[in-house]
Amino acid sequence: MNSLTRRIFTLGAISALPLTMLAPPVHAQDADAVKIGLIAPVSGLYARFGQVMRMGAELAIEDINAAGGIEALGGAELELVVIDSGDTTEKAKAAAERMVAEYPDLVGATGAYLSSFTLAVTEVTERAKLPVLTLSYSDLITERGFDYIFQTSAPAGDQAGIAIPTVLDLAEATTGTRPTTVGIITDNTAASLSSVDAMKDGLLEDNNLELVVDEVFTPPLADATSLIQQLRARRPDLVFFLPTVISDSKLILEKMNEFNLDIPVISFGIAIAEPDVLDTISPDLLEGVMSAVGNYAFAGHEELIKRVQEKYGEPWMNQNAISTYGDMWIFKQALEDAGEANREAVAQALRDMDAGPSPYFPGGVLAFDETGKREGAGLTVIQWQDGVPRTVFPEEIALSPAIWPTE
Repeated sequence: MNSLTRRIFTLGAISALPLTMLAPPVHAQDADAVKIGLIAPVSGLYARFGQVMRMGAELAIEDINAAGGIEALGGAELELVVIDSGDTTEKAKAAAERMVAEYPDLVGATGAYLSSFTLAVTEVTERAKLPVLTLSYSDLITERGFDYIFQTSAPAGDQAGIAIPTVLDLAEATTGTRPTTVGIITDNTAASLSSVDAMKDGLLEDNNLELVVDEVFTPPLADATSLIQQLRARRPDLVFFLPTVISDSKLILEKMNEFNLDIPVISFGIAIAEPDVLDTISPDLLEGVMSAVGNYAFAGHEELIKRVQEKYGEPWMNQNAISTYGDMWIFKQALEDAGEANREAVAQALRDMDAGPSPYFPGGVLAFDETGKREGAGLTVIQWQDGVPRTVFPEEIALSPAIWPTE
């Protein structure tokens, strides 16, 4: 595949250039290429996550193009356009405005990592009638009556409802005792608060859990001492841990170790399962830590995991990579169904899609309800085992059996 087959554009690095310089001359472009956008943070505080999203999208486009492209469009190839959302909601909205203005031929997009970014971005893309796929968790994403947003993950509230009884059953099966008290330590990002709200609005009570520690912080966290002192004082049976920034995960786990707290830790999201965590926290401290995530590489993805390791030096394939990989295949299916490369046709194809189970997302099928939620979307539970976070639930797609942390 030559350099014209699949070009990658990053607006963040060139946004200061005149508009006439932002795109290659028309004669240099492949007329058959179908452009898909990836709007994600590839600079700033959250750059790591956007870079991994890019990896997954690139691999998928390589595979789709190598397999013949879009058959319904005469073998047209996909072309990835990367837009840097930056690291604030304001920057993300501005990036979305640049994206729809400077790339009017985009037929779809995926993004934008943090739910708060996705909420801002989709205010813009909805007006432009640009269909967007997202793994972002916030329930608000599909509660606004939008027609052009499609959520591949189970929303945050649903994730908590799936994860809590699963975790409690696992604890009881492993130790013979069912937890009865719980602590919550969360940051104040939209997805984290959606999960916590669902817990407090009945999930904890329904599962006979008493909330004995309830702490909220603003990332990035400067000092975790006061948070961990609350855990030490109340000693819950387990702690639900919802950070978004890697540095916060490190700081809190290090402080728990400093205070000799062996409370089982159950997280939501992948901040706790990033490779950078191993830079300052030993695998021994992470052993047994679990996290409920909207997606993760699971059984059947072994070859993809190997390719990510070989091409990008990534030790494993997390939810951001596997989800953007899957998103490109969803857009391929939509383009095949639509039979034309325009955003309205692609959006309608997504609304009408009924493609059965997906090999790249847990649970449910490749179909979206009237709000844009993927029907029957489940989640994966991952657990640190021997220095690697591995999928342990659902059992049918697990890479390893789960264990329950014990003192």
